[in-house]
Amino acid sequence: MQISESIDIKSSKMRVWSVITDIENAATWLSNIKSIEIIDSPESGINGLKWKEVRNFCGKEASEIMWITNSIENDHYCVRAESHGAVYLSQLSINESDEVTTLTMSFKAEPQTFFAKLLSKIMNRFVLNSLIKEIQKDLKDIKDYVERASN
Repeated sequence: MQISESIDIKSSKMRVWSVITDIENAATWLSNIKSIEIIDSPESGINGLKWKEVRNFCGKEASEIMWITNSIENDHYCVRAESHGAVYLSQLSINESDEVTTLTMSFKAEPQTFFAKLLSKIMNRFVLNSLIKEIQKDLKDIKDYVERASN
């Protein structure tokens, strides 16, 4: 399963980057996140940053350990999580044009176990729409926070 959603934000690329990389405080501007606990923090940059995220997902509480696998400053970063027999990969990327920054969030689920592969085939249609809505909600929350803070 693979999803990609984008939103335009009336702000600079550097401002959007500073918000989306402030993982420790994400619960203050992402309404679906209940808490963030930093597990491991690199000495510099964000590569290797690892955290536990508790969020509301489809009306239920979900907890995941996530970490940044690679990044290019003011361009993109990639996040990995492993849970329920699957690997979850997401990427946040930004592009700026005419004082508008486009933020794109991509998500990919790769089932690893037989059970996860079977469940994926059964649940893909049901989960896909929910995931799209969750990603769109996160993007809108980021847009609202950045634009409110920029004014």
